[in-house]
Amino acid sequence: MTAAQIRFFSLWRREVSRFMKIKRQTLGAPLLETFLYISVFGAALGTRIKELQGFEYIIFVIPGLIMMAWAINAFSNNASSILQQKFQGAIQDQLSSPASPAELLLAMALGGFARGGIVALLTFGASALLVDLPVAEPLVLIPSLILVGFFFSLLGVLVGVRAEQFDDVALAQTFVLQPLIFLGGVFYSVDLLPEPYSTLTLFNPIYYMIDLVRFGFLGVSETNVFAAFAALLAANVILFAVTLGLFRRGYKLRD
Repeated sequence: MTAAQIRFFSLWRREVSRFMKIKRQTLGAPLLETFLYISVFGAALGTRIKELQGFEYIIFVIPGLIMMAWAINAFSNNASSILQQKFQGAIQDQLSSPASPAELLLAMALGGFARGGIVALLTFGASALLVDLPVAEPLVLIPSLILVGFFFSLLGVLVGVRAEQFDDVALAQTFVLQPLIFLGGVFYSVDLLPEPYSTLTLFNPIYYMIDLVRFGFLGVSETNVFAAFAALLAANVILFAVTLGLFRRGYKLRD
C-alpha cells in the first residue's frame, strides 16, 4: 500500500471504530426504528391500502424505508462527528497532518457511508424475513443506493463543517432532512395526493431519490429514472466539489 492509501484507510478506520464502539446506539436503535415503521404502517395502513402500483402496501413502503435508513444515518453520523472533532480540536490536527484535504474528506464521508450502509443492509435483511421483497433492477438499485448514501454522507460533512453547535445539526436534521424524506413519498404514492400537494412534491429532490430506489426494487417508477439518476450523480459531484473547497480553505475548521 502507498503512503496515501495507508493515511486514507487509517482515517476511515478511525471513523468506523467510533460508531462501532456504541453499536446499540448507532446500529441497534435505527434498526429498531425501521422495524417499528414496518410493523406499525404495515398493520395500520396495510389493512386500508391494499395495493399501490400493483404491490402490497408494505412491499411498496420498504424501499423508501431502506433509503431513509441509509440517508439519515449517513448524515447524522458525519454531521455529529465533524462537529465533535471541531469542539475537541482534533480536526485541526488532521488538517495539519500529511493527509490531503481530499483524503480527509473521503475518509470522513465514507465513515458515515459505512454506518448508513450497514443499517440499510440490516433493514433489508429484516424486511426480507418478513415479506418477499423483490429486487427487479439490481443494476439500477446498487449504484442508486451508493449515490444516495454518498450524497447524504457529504451533506452531513457539509452541515458539520458549517455548524457551530449541536443545535445546528439537530435543526438541519429535524426540520429540513426528515420532513423532506417523509414528504418524499416513503409511505405513499404521489398519485394519492390532491392538488396542490402532488405538484409541490415534484419540487422535493428526495422524492426522486426514493422513486429511483423503489424502481430498483420493484421495477415501477413515477418519474424518469434516467433523468433522476443523472441529476443525483451531478448533485454528488457538485456537493463533493463544494465541500472539498471548504476543507482546502479550512472554513470554520481552523481557529
